[in-house]
Amino acid sequence: MQWIYKNKPVEQLTEDCVGFVYIITNTVSGRMYVGKKLARFKTTRYKMHTQKNGKKVRKKIRGAVASDWQEYYGSSDQLNRDVESLGRDRFQREILYYCRSKAECNYIEAREQFARKVLESDQYYNGHIRVRVHGSLIIDKDL
Repeated sequence: MQWIYKNKPVEQLTEDCVGFVYIITNTVSGRMYVGKKLARFKTTRYKMHTQKNGKKVRKKIRGAVASDWQEYYGSSDQLNRDVESLGRDRFQREILYYCRSKAECNYIEAREQFARKVLESDQYYNGHIRVRVHGSLIIDKDL
C-alpha cells in the first residue's frame, strides 16, 4: 500500500521535507499507530588521508542517505507482526504533516500522540512516547 496525503497518493517527498508525521490504520481491527519518519539519515564514514608531511590520518566524511520511507510500516513490533500476518493491503498509511526540521517532526509527533491519548487506549499500537525537543527550533512556526 502506498502512502496517502489528503486523499492523494504520495510518489515522492519534496526537497524541503525533512520528515513527516503519519498514522497507520489496521483496516481489519481499526487499531492505529502514530509515528514519524525521516526522509534522509545523516551518515558518517571515514577515509584514510595522507597529509603533505606523509602522516596518515582518518578523515571524517559526512553525508546523507535516503530512508526507506516508501516501505516503512512503523517501529512497533505488534504492528509489524500484524502487517506480516494480515498482509500490507490490510493497512492504510496516511501522512498527517510534512515537517521542515527534525525538531518540528519530533514535536508534532508527540503532540499528536498526546492529543490522541495513544497510551491510554488499546485502540493504538503505540507502547511508549519518546520525545526530545528544543523549543527555540519550534517557536514562530505555523504548526
